[in-house]
Amino acid sequence: MIQLTEEMRRLINSARANGNPCIVATASPDGTPNAGFIGTVMAFDGGSLAYRDRSSRSPLEHIEVNPKVVVLFYNPSQGVGWKFRCTPTVHRDGPVHEQVMSRLTESGLALDPAVNGAVLLLQIDQILTLFGEVLQERVPNLRW
Repeated sequence: MIQLTEEMRRLINSARANGNPCIVATASPDGTPNAGFIGTVMAFDGGSLAYRDRSSRSPLEHIEVNPKVVVLFYNPSQGVGWKFRCTPTVHRDGPVHEQVMSRLTESGLALDPAVNGAVLLLQIDQILTLFGEVLQERVPNLRW
């Protein structure tokens, strides 16, 4: 079972404001890696992260074809970080899309209405330390 701690939720939700955006990594079906800093990652609920993808290019294609995502978070001033292994779903509209966009707007993030970005909901499968020690798993002994 996955349950984000209050510390995880607080630090991830303030990552952009604190200058520590998450790194989101994907891979194409042939294994070509892609990674980037994403400033809109948020704790969506107790077992999921979400973010806005405004590229609508290769990272989104990687995710739709090879639905595995790793999110890295590290806050050097507090010396804390985690690796989240996730299964994503893409939302181009609908309730999840609206909820994430609303939370981003409420947090003070100016969103360009001309950019029709997708929202990715990331069901967390595993939470690990940055050194790879498994802290929590959605399913015991999950192979990734």
